[in-house]
Amino acid sequence: MSSETYLTSAELAQLKAEILTMTRTYARSAHRAFRPAGDPHKLPFDSKTGSIPYAGRVFTEKEVEAAVSSTLDFWLTLGQEGNAFQDELAGFLGIHACLAVNSGSSANLLALSALSSPLLPKKRRLLPEDEVITCAAGFPTTVTPILQNNCVPVFLDNDPQTGNLRIDQLEKAYKPGKTKAVMAAHALGNPFDIGAVLCFCKKYDLWLIEDNCDALGCTYTLPRDKAEDLGHMTNSPGLDAGENNVIRWTGTWGDISTQSFYPPHHLTMGEGGSVNIIKSAMLRRIVESFRDWGRDCWCPSGKDDTCGKRYNWQLGELPKGYDHKYIYSHFGYNLKPLDPQAAIGRIQISRLPEFIQSRKTNWAKLRKGLDSLSDVFSFSLPTHAIDYDPLKEEFQWDNSGARSDCSWFGFLILVKSGAPFKSTDLGQYLALHGVGTRKLFGGNLLRQPAFVQLRKENPMALRLISSEMPGADKLMEEALFLGTYPGLTDEMIDRELELIHQFVQERRQIPAREMP
Repeated sequence: MSSETYLTSAELAQLKAEILTMTRTYARSAHRAFRPAGDPHKLPFDSKTGSIPYAGRVFTEKEVEAAVSSTLDFWLTLGQEGNAFQDELAGFLGIHACLAVNSGSSANLLALSALSSPLLPKKRRLLPEDEVITCAAGFPTTVTPILQNNCVPVFLDNDPQTGNLRIDQLEKAYKPGKTKAVMAAHALGNPFDIGAVLCFCKKYDLWLIEDNCDALGCTYTLPRDKAEDLGHMTNSPGLDAGENNVIRWTGTWGDISTQSFYPPHHLTMGEGGSVNIIKSAMLRRIVESFRDWGRDCWCPSGKDDTCGKRYNWQLGELPKGYDHKYIYSHFGYNLKPLDPQAAIGRIQISRLPEFIQSRKTNWAKLRKGLDSLSDVFSFSLPTHAIDYDPLKEEFQWDNSGARSDCSWFGFLILVKSGAPFKSTDLGQYLALHGVGTRKLFGGNLLRQPAFVQLRKENPMALRLISSEMPGADKLMEEALFLGTYPGLTDEMIDRELELIHQFVQERRQIPAREMP
């Protein structure tokens, strides 16, 4: 008989409370650099030696406590925290369901794969060699799921002012009997022209997948009559566009959307993402099946027989009564995140309103601070905006009646062709001084090695509506972006502005013959 004494339930609860108290104390001191910009306990920025990343995780002791608490319970796989996270995110967006996954890229893979399910009507089901419209510049995993499902991506050019697909090329991309879907990202938190894309999809009965990975918290507004014609009758929760308009979060207008919760994104779980199902219970079932090994059973982990007929199914050529937990209706994956990640995500969801506003505010500070350099830089505009007044912080809009409000993932700068430097020069200078920047991800993806090789080996694997992609090339050659994430303080932004003005002034003073 062991002489070891075990703690009672009450003693365990007390011990856990003590551990979490120490966790909060530790995190408050250890992670001061990662607190939100307005937090009085945030580590002060040293303008001489401090670095300024383009993005990063923003959190307090609450997220650390949530992660430790969940880990102490040691359920690990997606469970109670995951279910709550999924429900809370779906509630925030005002949609049918959110399914947590292990990354935004996995979310894109699941969203596209779901459309290949034999549970869908054959007319709408994605089959090998069917076509999906996308655009040339952006992040590769918006496009690669199309290829991974043996379908053909059809590339439109990008509008360099918004970073988004050119809607004037949609009709040219359509091929009767082959085109089945549109899959596109809201570039850097700037919604694409949702109204135009939805009209196109409705006209030809196409699926729309919104890659919302960089755009959580962005909104898009349509005149009510047009929105209702497209099947959107109500505003998203917490949003009010008045009687004459409908306003909804991006990621809630299409059939399926995706999120990434990698540290630079609008909320973080470390790694992680979600597939958002806007209306369809069938699409939820299909995505969940693909995420969870391809199984037909929908019982969550740790629960059995929620259908009440676990041993009473007959599917495929299996014997009647074969255990439903081991019946597979799709060639699936295992792409779930962990429960401690979801616990972190739940705290981050509560921060979303604050984070969204911070990104807008930081974008406006950068835009105002760089306005005097408009002779060498051009700046992004929200979709449907035609001009911007940095003093009033007001946009002028086109006459469509549609509006976009951006929760910016980054501040996009294009270096004009006549400037005495290139975007790479600016990026290198800022990096030398500790300021992080990024290109617009992969630039023109068609010029990336993997796509060049694919076109050589199998020219029919993808389709271009034009041999030239000037907008995507312009973004590849001239664009870079600064961060707008909610950890940026005024001192950090002032330092960025100081360095950019200093760089431009130095380059203007270099005679042309001495330019590299």
